[in-house]
Order: sequence, then structure tokens, then C-alpha cells
Amino acid sequence: MTYDFYYGFRQYFVHMDDSIPQKIVVHKDTPRGVHFRRAGPRQKVYFASDDVRACIVTCGGLCPGLNTVIREIVHSLDYMYGVNQVLGIDGGYRGFYSKNTITLTPKVTNDIHKRGGTILGTSRGGHDTMKIVDSIQDRGINQVYIIGGDGTQKGAAVIYEEIRRRNLTVAVAGIPKTIDNDIPVIDRSFGFDTAVEEAQRAINAAHVEAESAENGIGVVKLMGRYSGFIAMYATLASRDVDCCLIPESPFYLEGEGGLFQYMEKRLKENGHMVLVIAEGAGQELLAAEIQNSKNEQDASGNKLLQDVGLWISQRIKDHFAKLSKMPITLKYIDPTYMIRAIPSNASDNVYCTLLAQSAVHGAMAGYTGFTVGLVNGRHTYIPFNRIIERQNKVVITDRMWARLLSSTNQPSFLGPKAVVAAKTEEVPPTQLLDDADQKTN
Repeated sequence: MTYDFYYGFRQYFVHMDDSIPQKIVVHKDTPRGVHFRRAGPRQKVYFASDDVRACIVTCGGLCPGLNTVIREIVHSLDYMYGVNQVLGIDGGYRGFYSKNTITLTPKVTNDIHKRGGTILGTSRGGHDTMKIVDSIQDRGINQVYIIGGDGTQKGAAVIYEEIRRRNLTVAVAGIPKTIDNDIPVIDRSFGFDTAVEEAQRAINAAHVEAESAENGIGVVKLMGRYSGFIAMYATLASRDVDCCLIPESPFYLEGEGGLFQYMEKRLKENGHMVLVIAEGAGQELLAAEIQNSKNEQDASGNKLLQDVGLWISQRIKDHFAKLSKMPITLKYIDPTYMIRAIPSNASDNVYCTLLAQSAVHGAMAGYTGFTVGLVNGRHTYIPFNRIIERQNKVVITDRMWARLLSSTNQPSFLGPKAVVAAKTEEVPPTQLLDDADQKTN
């Protein structure tokens, strides 16, 4: 069937054969490579408006922009396609089978983008595929919008496969949410810009504190369990940071070329310094010092990390306490939960809107088993298997990390073995396209 909303703007319909390349910088002998379906409104849609019964669920940790995505899915379904049966799943994946649903309308969701968090509630874990799909089937739901990070998208992929196995006519669409920006393929995840912007406040406060004291040191811990993108971009944006430590770049404290030697040098030169550390950095050093360290995990399967900010702050104090001629004043700032809980900024609000609209267009057109995302500046439909195959990490042999090193003037802390290891973790060469065009049964 066709739908009239875009008929006054026919040039904005997306041709079904439009595709976006994953890589735009290639060599002349490089194969064609992976391409993804371009997102956007189709002239012909699969679902009749009156037949659609949609649901939205948010999973995992909080992130700026969650409410904006919820709002725009509801508004897009209603205003663009005339769909008025939209349910909100309360409390993450387990809400499918253990909690009541929330009826979502444009009126209910009208102002929620001005608030942080998610009006649907969220949780980690609780993924029981059979119970979830049973609930979807029993409620007569035929469009499922799943907002969450890499673990949530893995869960969405399993739900999609079970729906496919049961031969149900249900579109499953993912909207990638991770404040750490650790989802691969896409240019960035929503909430990341807001997180980097808000991190500036913490870094600025640390700089003011450090600059106002003799041998002042400001330590700021930022999000980044496995990926140091927030710390890296916040450092580059600030220009007040003297050292940035991330999970991808090993470092050491003592000895020639170590962190402490560099800190002594900076304090002698400037009289103060600011250190930014991602929460996942230095965990191996911390674990080596803690007896009976356990590899515990949260409900999502993420490793529970020790507080590296408190640890490194104490180690710095202990080191300089031995240097009687260099007393220090150290201030430690952890803005993690302040950043997670704020509403998204203007840039992320626009991005969330476009992601939500793209997801709705894809589901209404009959596509399923996909995540929406920005690839090389274009919105695309990415098969779940591409999103969940690896994590996005900072490549420390890449130009962006080199730019950071030139900005902070910090040492790389890398020996020859570490450089070789880093190169082996770089993104693999472009592969030929597998079938990215998945339709509802």
C-alpha cells in the first residue's frame, strides 16, 4: 500500500535500491565492500496503519536522549502513518513478561524530551527470549522498537531470530544507545555529543581547582568501560587536559617514561595539571594490587570495574608524599551519573529525532532485524549481525589518538610490543556484502 504523508514531497522518498557504503576511503583495487540500505520513507509501505500495534522498550543504563527517541517514535507513527496503538514496555526486557504496559500517545510523550532518563524505566538483564516473544505474540504486537546498547542489540537479534522461527509478521527495529560510543559501524551513538559537552564542565572545574593551588592536580573520571571515546573527545575539546588515559592505551606508573615521571615534569613546567581517565583504564594495574580480585559481572554481563579514579588519585598522593620538595593539592571529580541523567543537547535531539523517524520508516516498509544508524553521514538500516560482531574502540595507532597526544604532549606509554598489539586490533579490511536486505516474513 502507499501512504500520503510525503506525497507533497515526492523527491524525499528513498528508492529501495539506494545504499550507503560502510567505507568511503578505499584503495583503487579494493572490492566493492559492504553497503547498507539507506534509511527513509518508502513510497510503498508494508503495514496498514489500522493493523499496526507497536511497542517500545528501553534497556541498559541511562543515556541522554532516551526520552527524545521514545517521543519521536510515538509522534512519527501517529503523525506520519496514522498509527495510534503504541505500548511502552515498563522496566526493560523483563517488562515484557513481568510488568504492565504503558499506553503511549503524542499527548503523553509531548514534553518528555525535556527530561533526562526514560519514562519507561530501564533495567539490565531480564532477557528471556521465549517469554518475551510469547508476550509479543499474545499482545498482538507487530512492531517492536528496542532502544539499548550492544548487549541490548544482541538480545534484539535473538528476539528477531525467534520471531522468524515462529514465522510471525513482526518487524524488529533497534535504536543503538550507548553513551560510550562503543557500537561499531555507526558514526556515533546518540547521547555521545551531550556526554562530551557535559564532561567539559567537570574538566573545567578540575582545571580551575588545579590552577588555583600550588602544584594543583585535577583528576576527572569519565565513562568508558571498554572504549575511551568520551575521554578522548572531551580532552580534545577542552585543551586544558595534560594527560588522558583510556582502556585501549596501556600505561604504567613508575620508572622511566611512566606516568609519575611525566606528572613531575608537568608540575615543574606549569605548576598544575589536569588528568582525565576513563573508567576502564588501568584496570589490570588496579587488579594486580588488589588481593583476591574477582571477575564479577552485572546483570548485562559487563565486568564490574574497580573505581580507577579513586585508586589513581591515592597512588598519585602516595607518590608525591615521598617527594618532600613537591607537595601537591589533588581534587578528584567523578561526574558519571550527572552526565547520564541530563536531557540531550540540541545536536543529540536532532539526531535522536532522525534515528526514531528512520526506525519507523523501516518498520512500516516491512524491514526487520535491523538497527538504524548514521554511516558516513547517512542514515542506514544495519543488520543486527553487523552491529553485534565486535565493539567499537579507539585505535591508538590512528590519527585521532595522535592528535590527542599532540594536544596534551603526553607520552604514548607504548613499547614496541604494545604498538604491534594495537595494530592487530584495527578494523579488519572491507569484506564483500552479505545480504543486508531483510524483510518481514
